[in-house]
Amino acid sequence: MPHAELKYSNNLTLDAPAILASIETVIQNHDSGSGDCKGRAYPASEFHRTHVIVKISMLPKAHRDKAFMAALSADLEEAIKAELSHPCFFSLMISFSSENYVTNWFEP
Repeated sequence: MPHAELKYSNNLTLDAPAILASIETVIQNHDSGSGDCKGRAYPASEFHRTHVIVKISMLPKAHRDKAFMAALSADLEEAIKAELSHPCFFSLMISFSSENYVTNWFEP
C-alpha cells in the first residue's frame, strides 16, 4: 500500500485530490498489486521559493527493481507535471518503507 505526500507553496493553485488520484493511477498501471495509495496534501503558508515536492513510499518487492523504479518515476513526473499550471521548482522522491513497516486496513 503506497503512501503519497504532496507538499507545496500555497501561492500555487493546485487540484491536490486530482494529483493524488493521478499518482495512484500511475502506480497501479505499473503495479496492479500495489493496493490503494493513501495520499495527503500539505499547502505551506510559509516557504522560500515556489515549489512542489512529492514523496512516495512503497513496500520493497522483488519486481520493483531499478528499471521498474526508473519507469515509474518518469511516468509519475509526467503525470504530476501535467496537473501543474504555474512555474515552480519540482521534486519527486520515491522511497521504500523498512521491512518493519506495517500497513493494513483497520476496522474496530
